[in-house]
Amino acid sequence: MRRVILALAALALLGTVIWAFLPQPVVVEVAEVAPRSIDVAVEEEGQARIREVFTISAITGGKLQRIDLHAGDPVVAQETVVAVISPAAPALLDARARAVAEATMAAAQSAVDLAEAQVTQAEAALEFMTTEADRARALYERSAASQRLLDTAILEQKTAQATLESARANLAVRRRELESAAAVLGAADGTGADACCVQLVAPVSGRVLRVLTESEQVVLPGTPLLEIGNPGNLEVVADLLSRDAVRISEGSAAVITGWGGPPLSAQVARIEPSARTKVSALGIDEQRVEVVLNLLGDPKDWQGLGHGFRVIARISLWRGDEVLSIPVGALFRDGSDWATYVVRDGRAQLQTISLGERNDELAQVLSGVQAGDTVILHPSDRISDGIAVTK
Repeated sequence: MRRVILALAALALLGTVIWAFLPQPVVVEVAEVAPRSIDVAVEEEGQARIREVFTISAITGGKLQRIDLHAGDPVVAQETVVAVISPAAPALLDARARAVAEATMAAAQSAVDLAEAQVTQAEAALEFMTTEADRARALYERSAASQRLLDTAILEQKTAQATLESARANLAVRRRELESAAAVLGAADGTGADACCVQLVAPVSGRVLRVLTESEQVVLPGTPLLEIGNPGNLEVVADLLSRDAVRISEGSAAVITGWGGPPLSAQVARIEPSARTKVSALGIDEQRVEVVLNLLGDPKDWQGLGHGFRVIARISLWRGDEVLSIPVGALFRDGSDWATYVVRDGRAQLQTISLGERNDELAQVLSGVQAGDTVILHPSDRISDGIAVTK
């Protein structure tokens, strides 16, 4: 009896050892190949912006008065005064320049005095020549003087008249020169008369987006002062890779997310015809194309969205309903082909397949598997063709 028990124990031990060394089925995660809806889209960071932004610049050089408007303040077209520019103060005179200006003013005053004396002299000469002409005319009428004597007297009278007019014109010029010299000294002393200011009004109704030059200062013509736009007239712009942009057409549907509010419906309005080179975070040169999207729906839905805010734009590239599909997690490369492991009779079978469109979750199956087939998700290096598997 003892021998029988020992024999049975030996057989049990031998069976345990044999069972332990037998290959065990590999536990796997599976999914089913089935018709599904596939939506292929490209997702990229974008920026919300006001469609028409107006930059108000200084139309003339001068002293800009401090701008009291701030970002967010409303403005009305052709009514709201956004900036006021007055003439700038002239440059200060140093000691040498002041001495020159004072000497110029003194010379101008002397020239005025000389011109006034010349006018007085010309007036006296004209008065004398007028008397002589009257006397010659009276003698001529009594036949006591010749015609030549009368003509000479009249000529001298007209010459004296012209000399007087010339002297008066010279006096006017000298007085203007004196005023010019006095203006130089007066402006340097800050005694110049105030000129009226130039007021800049808002070209459109909306809100102030940015005040670029706020403090009182001297500005040059063309200096940007502030930006104005209508926050209700928003659009979204996103930079896409050129290979993705060629698959998008105007009118394609899109969804705007990632801005802090609910998803917003949008539509592609314009695709820029040229691309630009942009260096990625990995240092790779990429060709980027600017795509502009219009927001759809009620503007109240994006009241919190502002100019320059960051958003995520998801643009639809392709959509198929009831398309035979396979999870992307079941796919891997077998040389240059796509392949998957199909579970048949408890064993994994390597199957090469052809794919169409795909997104991050699903891929369209063109050939290789059929609806209802079970495939292995995320196959590890323990999975090979013909190995036993279990769920």
